[in-house]
Parts: sequence; C-alpha cells; structure tokens
Amino acid sequence: MGCFSSKKSIHPKSTEEVFVENAIAKHKVVVFSKTYCPYCDDVKALFKKLSVRSQYIELDLRGDGRRIQNILQQKTGASTVPRVFLNGECLGGASDVIAMHNKGELKKKLLKAGATR
Repeated sequence: MGCFSSKKSIHPKSTEEVFVENAIAKHKVVVFSKTYCPYCDDVKALFKKLSVRSQYIELDLRGDGRRIQNILQQKTGASTVPRVFLNGECLGGASDVIAMHNKGELKKKLLKAGATR
C-alpha cells in the first residue's frame, strides 16, 4: 500500500487562478504591475526601450488585484510587483529583469521568444 490515494483530489480553480494562468499562457510577455510602483515603472521603461511586446496587468486597478497578487506569491514565492513572465517562465521582479538586462541575457531571451518588435 502506497502513500497516495488512488482518488484524485478535486480542487476547483478560482476565477483569479484561471485568469493568471490564461494571461501567462496567452502572452509571450506579461507583467503583473501596479500603476504607482516605481519598480514597475522601471521595467515598463526598459521594455519600451527594448520594444518589447508585453501585456501589463495593473493590479491596483482591479477589484481582484489583491487575490491575484496572492496567487502570484503562491506561484512564484514572491509577493512584490512587478512579476514578469516570458513564455510562461517567471523572470522575477524588477531587480531580476534589470540584472538580466545588464548581463546581456534579457535581450537574447526576448529575441529567442520573438517578444520584440
């Protein structure tokens, strides 16, 4: 007899979980952000400079923004914004993305993903 039950646990996903998963799957680059966050502004400015085609989801403008941020924390281990995803992979926050850019890694990833104009 094993540790696992043969019955699968059925945990219906919340509307917010489905929204996050769909946003990450649908867009090559998605940034979960807040309009007043200077770190989010840094990523937005960098992506504009690099001509990145990205989807921005402004959590402070959504009624479910706090719940989405909690889901992102469960998914990524970090509760801060921005949370940046490229082809479904979390690149991290502003300091992570800027560090990748400074090392010359970000542009390569974006080009490989076809995420720039």
